Amino acid sequence: MSRVMRTAATGMLAQQLFIDVIANNLANVNTSGFKKSKIEFQDLLYQTIRAAGSSNLEGSFVPTELQVGSGTRPVATQKIFSQGEIIATGNVFDLAINGNGFFQINMPDGTFRYTRDGSFKISEIGILVTSDGFPLQPQIRIPEGIEGLNIEVAMDGQIYAKIYGQETLQNLGQIQTVQFINPAGLKNVGQNLYEFTFASGAPIIGTPGIDGAGTILQRYLESSNVDIVEEMVNMIVAQRSFETNSKAVQAADDMLNISNQLRR
Repeated sequence: MSRVMRTAATGMLAQQLFIDVIANNLANVNTSGFKKSKIEFQDLLYQTIRAAGSSNLEGSFVPTELQVGSGTRPVATQKIFSQGEIIATGNVFDLAINGNGFFQINMPDGTFRYTRDGSFKISEIGILVTSDGFPLQPQIRIPEGIEGLNIEVAMDGQIYAKIYGQETLQNLGQIQTVQFINPAGLKNVGQNLYEFTFASGAPIIGTPGIDGAGTILQRYLESSNVDIVEEMVNMIVAQRSFETNSKAVQAADDMLNISNQLRR
């Protein structure tokens, strides 16, 4: 009976982690650029009591095997990088990537992080930064005396400003996007940022709209791709699975109790 309890316990632990992942998805339903996670499971080792193809006492071969499993385990939480809804904000420095790619962010230690959150601000020295003050890379500087309403960002990432008294627009720089061969291999580091790993592959820097990179939409933000209805259904499934595994533990305990009460 102890095997029943151990097997059911692995199922309860797996469903508990499933609920944790669902809760994180729901908590970030309003987080700009957030990508939902999906948990994946694997079955554990099996005890083979009788192997398929073995012969019995009569000399015939057994067509199927007799095995007992030992439960399940979580093996991965994969980020789903499907496109979130593009929402108009009217803010000049809100930028959304329509398609593949990430913005590259320069960190204080000189390393780079990557994000889908394009809610940028202007720092005290006139450069575009994230809400935490980390500058966009390549660095974009807004000259003094230029109002936000006079700045336009093209779909290919080119930034233009209309300067008072000049007819031609001034080019302030080029926003680049970064792609990865396996974005699911990126490491979550919080603050809407990702870090590249060996699994994700090296960052591929390119121009928006070229070689599969998404285009830039000004005055828009990409919302979370979390589907509340889907997460609520998953929560019910996980809860019912947890209850079923707990009933298996209870049933094993009842059977042990009955065995202990047997009398000759």
